[in-house]
Amino acid sequence: MTREDAVQRLCEIYQSTFDVQLCGEDELPLAAQMDFYAYSSKYVLSKKAKLWEANSFEYVYLFSVPHLTKEIYDACEKLAYDKGMARVKPGPNHMYTYITALFVCDSCDEEARKALKRCRLYKSFRMSYWGWMDFHTALAVLPEESVSTNRSGHSAAQVLNRGLFHKQKKKLFRKERAL
Repeated sequence: MTREDAVQRLCEIYQSTFDVQLCGEDELPLAAQMDFYAYSSKYVLSKKAKLWEANSFEYVYLFSVPHLTKEIYDACEKLAYDKGMARVKPGPNHMYTYITALFVCDSCDEEARKALKRCRLYKSFRMSYWGWMDFHTALAVLPEESVSTNRSGHSAAQVLNRGLFHKQKKKLFRKERAL
């Protein structure tokens, strides 16, 4: 699987729930940006009597790099963080915002992988009364079929594993299973 195929596959997976925007050649290594927005509320008898309401956001930035170095990782992490934080609007109804940086590459330096695993960016707004922001990172090295994440990026790892490296089991007939 090539990087272009992987980017296309991830865009197809995210397209069911996210707004996907492919990026142009001028924004490389950023390949795509995906946005998710959810609004939840609970009311009693009429919509004017609200018990609570919450807004949830997730911004995913997909980077496609032939060889990931620590310098490229740091620049891409800063780009995703800055773009994501510019879109965060904390308020009384803001519950959370997840900013996710996904990296698809052919090879990776060990320093870059360590920096990705050590990434811990978290911010609470007004002692979490106005919500919080959590930064997720995930890396898929295509030839190795390996995925690495930071501590909060396990949901992104599931998407990468199932979307890019999932091998379907061959369904056997009952007689073949008995053999």
